[in-house]
Amino acid sequence: MLDLIFYTFKTDRPPHYIEMSEDVYEWLAKSEFSKIGKSVPRNILIDEEEEKLPLVELDRDIRQKLRSFFRDAIICESDTVLTKLGDSPLKEEYQSATYRLRKLLDLLKCVENEDYQYLQRVL
Repeated sequence: MLDLIFYTFKTDRPPHYIEMSEDVYEWLAKSEFSKIGKSVPRNILIDEEEEKLPLVELDRDIRQKLRSFFRDAIICESDTVLTKLGDSPLKEEYQSATYRLRKLLDLLKCVENEDYQYLQRVL
């Protein structure tokens, strides 16, 4: 499993990790997602220790671009999932077919949450 991590600086909230399969991570790396924003080394306090990490600042413009990307991806993925599942899927089929869609929704929720000011992606 690979992670994308969302950080906040102005609250005591811990970083939010979104774990995903290598397939989903590779798909994101090859998509427009990897071109939105630029990772810049920044000092961040994690567990009371300062670390320098490559982070994308989620300013208004970057946040809007990511929001649009994830919304479009969710629409496309929803169509794919509905076509793949048919009328009465088994639980395992449902879970497998909706995995990417659930990860995209998690990512969209984090991007829309303005408490998160930075994103770490190692693509």
